[in-house]
Amino acid sequence: MEAVNDRITHAAGRHAELIPAIASHIGAAGGKRLRPMLTLACASLGGYHGQGDVPLAAAVEFIHTASLLHDDVVDESQSRRGKTTAHAIWGNKAAVLVGDFLFSKAFQCMVEAGSIEAIRALSDASAIISEGEVMQLESMYSLQITEADYYRVVEAKTSALFAAACEVGGIVAGKDKDFITRLYTYGQMLGTAFQLTDDWMDYASTGAAMGKDAGDDFREGKVTLPVLFAYKKSGQEERSWIQQAFSGDVMPDEASLGKMQGILHQTGALDAVKQAALAKAVEARKAILSITPAGGMEPLQALLGAVADACVERIA
Repeated sequence: MEAVNDRITHAAGRHAELIPAIASHIGAAGGKRLRPMLTLACASLGGYHGQGDVPLAAAVEFIHTASLLHDDVVDESQSRRGKTTAHAIWGNKAAVLVGDFLFSKAFQCMVEAGSIEAIRALSDASAIISEGEVMQLESMYSLQITEADYYRVVEAKTSALFAAACEVGGIVAGKDKDFITRLYTYGQMLGTAFQLTDDWMDYASTGAAMGKDAGDDFREGKVTLPVLFAYKKSGQEERSWIQQAFSGDVMPDEASLGKMQGILHQTGALDAVKQAALAKAVEARKAILSITPAGGMEPLQALLGAVADACVERIA
């Protein structure tokens, strides 16, 4: 990770001052850099000892950071990880363009790694992430979406990069299709559990615990799984209120958020989402523990299983 962090730190543009300024701002906001760590760990799990995993891990983080910059612009988010978002400081144009620059750096890193299969995996993930953003935009304020629709958005926006981050670790290690598929499944289930946990926390936690403002999804009109469950289980009066709250015609206030939280608790929606997240974490753990790791990598395999547990421990 030291090598990956060095790569990320020195990736700023040579002439445009906004690029290092915005990149430093995002870095100062913290973040676990879980995705690039997964790439390195999965490569090690496959017995890899070369240097190709470092540029691939950096590419994963560049893609993630670029998508955050674009996501904050689309959502008009004012804070992330407790800090003011880049677009709120420098404007939408600067945030989008720096996001584009980071996507470009990601592809440079992919080429450096020298694996066509790894390029395919990460470029596919990049396209899927963008498609997921569009899908979410189309579903804003829509209570007609199904649970399957919701999961398609999650798998595109969040799970795809988790899955690809793990997949390329196996690819660079030269593992067979079955090994790589199990890594992919682990990442996909881990990413889904991660997003379900975030969606639960948006209504059940505090902004300090989340690293963003609690209730942001509600204020932005995002119909997430807690809302879908509550809408399905509510009586006619509550359903009518939820329809009005997600109509886009009114600006939700703190009182409205409080009422929505009450409905979520009353209908058992938050408990249902919690169970769904825990189930996905179990699937992730099963996938990673089903792999035969390289010699001496059993402790790392156990640690990756523990990551699945840690992902949902915020709601356990």
